[in-house]
Amino acid sequence: MNKSQLIEEVAMREGLNLKMAEIVVNTFFDSIAEGLARNERAEIRGLGSFKVKDYEGYVGRNPKTGVAIEVESKKLPFFKVGKELKERVDS
Repeated sequence: MNKSQLIEEVAMREGLNLKMAEIVVNTFFDSIAEGLARNERAEIRGLGSFKVKDYEGYVGRNPKTGVAIEVESKKLPFFKVGKELKERVDS
């Protein structure tokens, strides 16, 4: 399912027009993204949680040439699936 399909599903289930459903979905995703940008955690019961993980820098290698390169430290969003979703998918 992609974002436009999610918007259509929300509109259909909740009896909203597509524009209003788009606003709801965009607000939801924007709120999570803004929280992660502030290094906050976002938990959605029954689905999972989002958080920011810090990764240290390291020395890597260019696979083509074998030359060592320095990879800088970085922060990336991380999603951990919740117990209910895990059980639902596995059954």
